Amino acid sequence: MNLTPIWGSLTVFIVCPLLGGLPLIDWLTYALTGRQLGKLGTGNISVSAAFYHGGKVAGVCAVLSEAAKGISAVLLARVFFPVGSTWEILAIIALVMGRYWISKGAGTTNAVWGIVAHDAIAAGLVWLISLVGFTIIRDRLMGKYGALVLLVMIIGLRHPYQPEYALTTFALACLLGWIYQNIPDDLDLVATATNSQSSQSKMFRFFQGDKNILSLNSRLDARQVGAKAANLSRLKRQGYDVADGWILRPGDDLQVLVQKLEPTTQAPLIVRSSAIGEDSASASAAGQYISILNVTNKDQLESAIINCQASYLNSSAIEYRRHNQQKETSMAILIQQQIEGQYSGVAFSRDPVNQLQDTVAIEALPGPASKIVSGQYTPQRYQVAIPQASLTMSPEQSITVIAEKSNQTAMIPQDIIASAALLAREMEDLFGGIPQDIEWTYDGAKLWLLQVRPITTMQPIWTRRIAAEVIPGKIRPLTWSINQPLTCGVWGKIFTIVLGDRAKDLNFEQTATLHFASAYFNASLLGTIFRRMGLPAESLEFLTRGAKFSKPPLSSTLRNLPGLWRLLKREWQLDNHFASDHAKLFVPILAEITDQSLKELSPTEIIDRIKTILGLLDKATYYHILAPLSFALRQSILKVAETELDNSQVPEVMAVSYLAEIATEARKLLATEQITFDSSASLFAHIAENSEGISVMERFGLWLEQYGYLSEVATDIAIPRWQDKPGIARQMFTRFYFDVHGAKIAQAPVNISPQSWQAKLVQKRLNLKGQVAEIYNKLLAQLRWAFLALEQQWLNSGLITEAGDIFLLKLEEITTLVEQGQLPSLSKLIQTRKQQWQAAAQLNPVPKLVYGKPQTISWQAPVVNPTNRIQGIGCSPGQIEGVIKVISSLQQSDSEAWAAPNRLDLQTIIVVPYTDAGWSPLLARAGGLIAEVGGRLSHGAIIAREYNIPAVMDVDHATSLFHDGQLVRLDGQTGIIEILN
Repeated sequence: MNLTPIWGSLTVFIVCPLLGGLPLIDWLTYALTGRQLGKLGTGNISVSAAFYHGGKVAGVCAVLSEAAKGISAVLLARVFFPVGSTWEILAIIALVMGRYWISKGAGTTNAVWGIVAHDAIAAGLVWLISLVGFTIIRDRLMGKYGALVLLVMIIGLRHPYQPEYALTTFALACLLGWIYQNIPDDLDLVATATNSQSSQSKMFRFFQGDKNILSLNSRLDARQVGAKAANLSRLKRQGYDVADGWILRPGDDLQVLVQKLEPTTQAPLIVRSSAIGEDSASASAAGQYISILNVTNKDQLESAIINCQASYLNSSAIEYRRHNQQKETSMAILIQQQIEGQYSGVAFSRDPVNQLQDTVAIEALPGPASKIVSGQYTPQRYQVAIPQASLTMSPEQSITVIAEKSNQTAMIPQDIIASAALLAREMEDLFGGIPQDIEWTYDGAKLWLLQVRPITTMQPIWTRRIAAEVIPGKIRPLTWSINQPLTCGVWGKIFTIVLGDRAKDLNFEQTATLHFASAYFNASLLGTIFRRMGLPAESLEFLTRGAKFSKPPLSSTLRNLPGLWRLLKREWQLDNHFASDHAKLFVPILAEITDQSLKELSPTEIIDRIKTILGLLDKATYYHILAPLSFALRQSILKVAETELDNSQVPEVMAVSYLAEIATEARKLLATEQITFDSSASLFAHIAENSEGISVMERFGLWLEQYGYLSEVATDIAIPRWQDKPGIARQMFTRFYFDVHGAKIAQAPVNISPQSWQAKLVQKRLNLKGQVAEIYNKLLAQLRWAFLALEQQWLNSGLITEAGDIFLLKLEEITTLVEQGQLPSLSKLIQTRKQQWQAAAQLNPVPKLVYGKPQTISWQAPVVNPTNRIQGIGCSPGQIEGVIKVISSLQQSDSEAWAAPNRLDLQTIIVVPYTDAGWSPLLARAGGLIAEVGGRLSHGAIIAREYNIPAVMDVDHATSLFHDGQLVRLDGQTGIIEILN
């Protein structure tokens, strides 16, 4: 057997990538100039970078070294294969792959000289036709990609009966084209003082092209021309009033643009900077670069462009970029028609000073926009309140404009101020919910947009969406010191599975935080993660506004395939992994913990138990997050309706159903006795005294033992469990005892038709979600009881004075107190935390969105205009017309809703802040549900579907928007609520 082809192929595919990866250009440039290309400009190790940063000698050496690589790869292939074979092209492909993945270069020079060695005639034809075409057309992109097309065509024509040549050349062309899409171009770098007049700069300008002048009508990339020009281009193409403009790209020959434009006294131009990194989410660069107004002739235009470019190299600008950790990149120049404004100003879609105030802040003056940003005039300040929009009301109907201080000489017509405010909010919506700073001017006919950029001081954006569902209500320090690292850590692990090394610069500890003692997720961070994962641009709007997801771009999906495959494997094995951990870890350790009484343990032993539980919770939290995600993903992909699924195995549903069954049995035993009970205590006393009620009491005790780990908010260990306060469970029992209809609904089996194979796959994940929730909530209950046992010992010793004070301490503080026996200023610390928590508890409702880092807890709920049509998230299908009953808490429900049996019926639509297991008896009696927070996977939605009542979740400020007695129509499918009176 001839082994030469085998050894040859192995040699080509091993040696050529390694040869391509040798950073010869970097070594040569460093040896000649002392500069490391990887730390300069684009970071590319390329021939053009060597010319740009190292000069002519370094550039020529770079060309020779890379040409030698290309020729060597072809010669290597000839050692094993015939001269001119397709293996020579394959060797070039392997070389280019190594050049890109190892050495951060495009490999164009390698490929060119490799093709020269392979087929000099084809290479010459491609070079000649490309050079002539580029000289005529002067379009750089067309030149690059046109040469690749020519290469495939000419190689194919030279081997008309050997299609393998065209195929391998096509593969090489596709590889190079893909690399061009994924690597920055050094030809986009700005000319600097050291190379602007050099011969290599002239060469740069030639290959950069200059005939295809960019305008704001073009689709622009912020990475190439800066965010200022790219944003204005996007807005102009979408129909907004943006003045005509042209862009001089970094390194382009300014003479071409100067000759094209005709500034005059009647039609002056303005020359503006659009640096890479300017007007970004992290740094605005406001005032760092100059703008030149009133350019009225070509000489002024040329001078203005040069001066604007030179401002990039000002010491203050360089220091600003260094302070904000921005790379030294380049600057594009934006030339626009100058608008002569009658009134001009800036508008902030959110007030950057009073960050919790839900108004648009505007500063404006009569005259052109230059006055407002010059700092030489005092503008008139306005606060504009824009009511939350509804389905039947346009915001213009009730906008409120308030001038902060009267200055009659500077007063601007209110309709202009209102229009500017609406435009600012529109820009916020357009740019993914990120607060925007806009510059505008009004010329007597139109309101022109001059600039749009993010308000950098209002980052990150924190959202209550999802967080309010996961852990509602006010949160004490101990709860958060446990939940925050667990939740953020697990989310970090999941995201890292997909992103791999691209997650290294992300701080997952910032995934969630507390504001006003309420949980918030970092929407800005999650938006960054979503974009890196290839999810659609509106992912951030999904978190902040509830927008629907669209399909991600195919290119992003392909890029993330390795990470998605890793996550998919975990998803597929999720039930097996949980079953293993359930048998080996959760069940035996929980049994061991349950068997040993906390009263027998010392403080140190209690801390050891807490650490054991936390170790289990770390694993359980992973399942508690991934199981619902897996369920939602399967349900979405397989298109399975909620009505096809059986929620009866969810722990809360099982608990309530079993309790209703016990209450029904008790009612039958006492049915013949005409006795009136005024409370749950008197009912239970009568059952206990009745000889036939002993079995009921036993069953209730077993029920409490089995489900006593549940509570109103199971994820908050500061909230009592049913086992802690049996009165809660007894009240639930009493409700079912008196409410025959509610008990019947709670016990009614779900009518599920035979499931399809798709529904069975989704049902499997739904059941797993319930099993995980049981373990997770049991661990949290055990954790709570361990802390309560420790607190009791401290109360007995006088270390603390009031029950519940332990929840005002953080986990690390409790551990320190046990291990060291003291904590400095303990009583003062507890008192301070108690005052802070009580102050935060008074703030209700809290903002749905928080921008930046607010320093105050003063907040006023936004204006909610009365309207007859409100949109939420439909979570349980069905329609109902009924009467509103607002119930702000379960305590209110105890004192009001069940004071008389006729308070709630199937024509009652209850409005609540959130829902959990304790609300189940209430839902069993109602005809519909409206909740301020929650989604399709929330407890309230699941129970509503189980009881077949329509439900709409995520209705902002619902408990204050609706009032008792209102007649409404609720559609649980569309999420629309109509107020009928």
